[in-house]
This record gives sequence, C-alpha cells and structure tokens, in this order.
Amino acid sequence: MKSAVLLLTVFFCLMSGCASVPMETSEKSNLAKEFNPPSPDKAGVYVYRKDSQFGAALKKDVWIDKECIGETAKGVFFYHEVEGGKDHTLSTESEFSPNDLIIFTKRGMHYFVEQYIKFGAFVGGAGLKSVDEEAGKKELAELGMATKGTCNKQ
Repeated sequence: MKSAVLLLTVFFCLMSGCASVPMETSEKSNLAKEFNPPSPDKAGVYVYRKDSQFGAALKKDVWIDKECIGETAKGVFFYHEVEGGKDHTLSTESEFSPNDLIIFTKRGMHYFVEQYIKFGAFVGGAGLKSVDEEAGKKELAELGMATKGTCNKQ
C-alpha cells in the first residue's frame, strides 16, 4: 500500500511541476514567428511543445539528423533550417518507442512538428508528430523560443 501511495505521489509531482529551459529574447522569438522564407536551398523546421500542464515537469531533448536542437519544456519552440529536397530524421528523448519522425522537406518551405508528452506505467515519454502549417502557426503564436543547442543526453 505504501508503494502505491509513493508511486501516485511521484506521478502527480511529474504532472504538476514546471520545468524551465534557457530562452531566447522576445525579439528573436517574434522574428521567428514572422515565418520569413528560409535561406536559399533550405527548409525551415519548427519544433514545439504546447503550453500544457500535462507533463510540465518534464524536459525532453530534440534532435534533427542527430544534431542537438535543444531541450524542451512546456510552452517552447525551436526553429532550425535543414537542407531542402531530402529526408530528415527528427528524434526526441523518450522512454517509449517510436520516438523518431522522418519528414521530407522541400526547399523554401516551413514544417511544423509537435513534441507531445505521453505517460505509461508512471514514466514520462515523448513523441513527435507533423502538424499542418495553419495549426502550427496558431500554436507558435502563444509560445516562446528556447535557446538552441543544449541537450541533457548528448
């Protein structure tokens, strides 16, 4: 009985706490939200995590093509340019599989990927899913841009 109470306590702490990550200035965040065209021969990838209390205490790493993009927390996004005209593998730290998403990017286009938190057996995991441009832009309007390049598990 004591172990069940302990597990429930840990679960609710994970669900209700808040994690934080280093953030960019509001100017840089607002510039990224202008959705200007990417550099020549590139595609822009926005990876975001909704501003939800569900799993708010968890931070999860994100990579594109094995390059650390950064560590997410609730209510943050990253912008990263990749080579257009090819497949790219986006990955997230997770206790569950699968945790990879492959997207084909066209030059000059923007892509939106949501990182979401999922729970099972009292352990938090994360997944990735592509979202359409309209939904992605709507979500980003409410989020702040996190500083790129720091992953917990390098």
